[in-house]
Amino acid sequence: MKKLLSFLALGLSLSLGAAHAADEKAKTPQQMKMGTCNADAKTKELKGDERKAFMKECLSAKVEAVADGKTAQQSKMKMCNDTAKDMKGDERKKHMKECLSAK
Repeated sequence: MKKLLSFLALGLSLSLGAAHAADEKAKTPQQMKMGTCNADAKTKELKGDERKAFMKECLSAKVEAVADGKTAQQSKMKMCNDTAKDMKGDERKKHMKECLSAK
């Protein structure tokens, strides 16, 4: 009987964990936009009122889609990654920071 209850408890916890993981994967466009804006604010090292103003502007802006179906930020990230493919460590970090923060 104890084994049966243990297996039932284990099965229940695994099924709840799987359901929770499925919920995390399905992000709404607004959640994805929030993630992008947060990443941009972090890259620009914004804090306090500057960050609040940036986030307000970023979240209220329309998502710019380019010809290949990616946002401007996604295209910029791909371009920066391509130019940094042979770099490693601090050199790559510095390049990516400068590349992504350039307008």
